[in-house]
Amino acid sequence: MRMELQKAIDQAFAQALLQLQARRASEALVWLERAHILSQRRPLLHARSHWLMLRAGWQLGDGREVLGQMPRMVAALLFSRFWVPSGNTGRARVSALRPMPISEELRRLLE
Repeated sequence: MRMELQKAIDQAFAQALLQLQARRASEALVWLERAHILSQRRPLLHARSHWLMLRAGWQLGDGREVLGQMPRMVAALLFSRFWVPSGNTGRARVSALRPMPISEELRRLLE
């Protein structure tokens, strides 16, 4: 994995964890969406993004987010190496199969 990409993934997870620890789940989810897009092709990191989204959903009392992340964690482990919907943010409010636009910044990191 390119160093720049790994650094961006590490930063996104670190910031998300800081926000979760501070009980700012909404802010954590912004970082987790970024981590999700950047780590989609790496099963363990991809699943980690969904696990942390589940935790954020729990903090928010958002049952839809919590329940929606459970199957996504399993799918991340099983299918990440074969197919992922490009740019998908990983949140439960978005179809797990829907490709989404990727910002230019993230696109450069993924190239």
